[in-house]
Amino acid sequence: MKIIVLVKQVPDTAEERRLDPATGRLDRDATDRVADEISERALEVALRCKDADKKTEVVVLTMGPADADQALRKALSMGADSALHVLDDGLQGADIARTAEVLAAAAKQAGFDLLVAGNESTDGRGGVVPAMIAEHLALPLLPSLNSIEFDEASVGGEVGVENGALTVRASLPAVISVTERVAEARFPNFKGIMTAKRKPLATMSLSDLGLDTAPPQSAVLTTSERPARAAGKKIYDGGGAGVELAEFLAAGRLI
Repeated sequence: MKIIVLVKQVPDTAEERRLDPATGRLDRDATDRVADEISERALEVALRCKDADKKTEVVVLTMGPADADQALRKALSMGADSALHVLDDGLQGADIARTAEVLAAAAKQAGFDLLVAGNESTDGRGGVVPAMIAEHLALPLLPSLNSIEFDEASVGGEVGVENGALTVRASLPAVISVTERVAEARFPNFKGIMTAKRKPLATMSLSDLGLDTAPPQSAVLTTSERPARAAGKKIYDGGGAGVELAEFLAAGRLI
């Protein structure tokens, strides 16, 4: 089985994330950049399949600027076999529609039995790219799985719904997305870190994928800073604090 795992580099969630007011794009220099945790959990799903069947090949795929290869190198140190990096200046400011189109083209060119992604990234939080990729590739999608089961011809698992859970299954090839409940990502060991330097990491451009360099269809028109957090209201009990608190909560539509 050949598994492609989508990996994304995102701003460190422990730091304040900012938009560039001039472009409306993410200010990548404002914070450190790390591999998205949900991407690492998706990779863990693939690596557990590889642990069970050594013939499984795990390829990590990303689209992003040159330094996004750091996230790929970490994935290789965790146990992925090879990496693909879609790198092209024409992708600056790409929206989710363009992102899905490019990732689908790269995955199709590489070939796979299963494509695994996180259900949503911690920066954009759109949660629709896996579905859009499946649509581009005309493949079944199993979204937001909390658990995974594999066999040679199909993939399945459990997805949470409003009043319970559903058990779902699809024939391979297929696209799945996973939630943070699916697996705890492993840490790279020393051997993995050293061997990652020798594993193949290929770059691909839009021309390599047979795609044009048309600009994204979406554009940010305006941005604004989030207002500073105001000090909270203090209520002192002079005998009517309960009533005053209830009125405050009611005014804020909290009760």
